[in-house]
Amino acid sequence: MPETILLAFLYAKLKGNKVSVLFYSWTIYPLVIFEIITFIGQVMSFYGSYTVIEFINKLTSIYLIFYLLLVFKYELYITSIIGSIFIVLGGALNNIVIKANGGFMPVYQSISYLTGRFISDESPIKDNIHILGTSEANLKFLTDFIDLGYTILSIGDVLMRIFVFLIIYGAIKKINNQRRKESC
Repeated sequence: MPETILLAFLYAKLKGNKVSVLFYSWTIYPLVIFEIITFIGQVMSFYGSYTVIEFINKLTSIYLIFYLLLVFKYELYITSIIGSIFIVLGGALNNIVIKANGGFMPVYQSISYLTGRFISDESPIKDNIHILGTSEANLKFLTDFIDLGYTILSIGDVLMRIFVFLIIYGAIKKINNQRRKESC
């Protein structure tokens, strides 16, 4: 989710907040470490090794729990409830499309062909959920079609990432507001 975090940083900066204040507390560092490991896994997967990615996929719920450190530290309770609603909604949309396609999530590639991170018929996808999308897929607008070049997202995935955006931005905003109050 590095793009989501970077978008939150950019949005916070555009709103006149200092992003660096987020790194003054230890609560962000478990997320940073997890993102670094994920990045290493993504790079390894470009070379055909999916070991780290498979391991990280099993730890996704732990990754989201790391956000609770920010929620509790900066008292982002309402923000986290709103974000959680987006997680549930995104998960529900993904489940709907998976059920509509016989237990599989169709994947439609575009930019991945340019980055070299694409799946061909000869090299099957390394999990039991994703399949290459075809014209016979149901609910195509809910499938994985938002191709970022290194990962392909569905609308459900995007909704789930709103949680991450809200927590990161909320923490930055809260820290900046506290610092403004202290300086007055």
